[in-house]
Amino acid sequence: MELTAFTFEVVDGVAHITMSQPERGNPFDERFAADFDRLATECTVREDVRAVLIDAKGRFFSVGGDLNALTRSREDLARFVSAATSNLHMGISRFARLDAPVVAAVHGLAAGGAVALVAGADFVLASPNAKFYAAFAGIGIVSDSGGSYFLPRRMGSRRAAQFYMLNETLSAEDAVGTGLINRVVEADALETEAWALARKLAQGPTRAFGEAKNLMLSSPAESLEGQLENEARAMARVTRTDDAWNAMRAMLAKQKPTFQGR
Repeated sequence: MELTAFTFEVVDGVAHITMSQPERGNPFDERFAADFDRLATECTVREDVRAVLIDAKGRFFSVGGDLNALTRSREDLARFVSAATSNLHMGISRFARLDAPVVAAVHGLAAGGAVALVAGADFVLASPNAKFYAAFAGIGIVSDSGGSYFLPRRMGSRRAAQFYMLNETLSAEDAVGTGLINRVVEADALETEAWALARKLAQGPTRAFGEAKNLMLSSPAESLEGQLENEARAMARVTRTDDAWNAMRAMLAKQKPTFQGR
């Protein structure tokens, strides 16, 4: 697959996706959005992808939106934003619905849409120098990339509003406290720890992970009874998998279950 904004490989069941425009700060632009959508589709259709690891090259994780592209033409700005977000948002949706859990390893600055991307990941590890900058209100616009969806779910609606409207920058430790990320890892151990987590997830019950992700995404909009029915249907689907059947039998035999992702 030919990419311009990322590199991509699958190792040990982990789809390793790396933002690879370090000289530009890994901006969210047309190339980024198109590549991101293609990568989400690739991970969706490949049976060997059982976890995803997203990281970045260079000084920054991502500076967010490309201001040079955004200010190229006032007359074409709305058209440009609509086209770019079409690809980007399809990718965001597909990664969120993917059975394989998504791990983000963040160093340096994550700004704007990159914070939303981080919030959409299932697990986030960050180095002590990581910073999370809201950015959108600072240039008079609103969030994209699912920020208005994922941030309130991670941080709570009141804290998310404060983060965006006061245009805050969170340190890595502050981000843990708000629920935006899972934990802080020393910079020289970030890659190792992120890979270890991704590989551990890749050895788990992938179909069950996917059902769990979708249940958690649907729960805020559902009534109790509706969510209970969603759980019952998801449970019925999962119990038809080889992984569930074999794991239950292994547990009865006092053996450690192994999962094949099916």
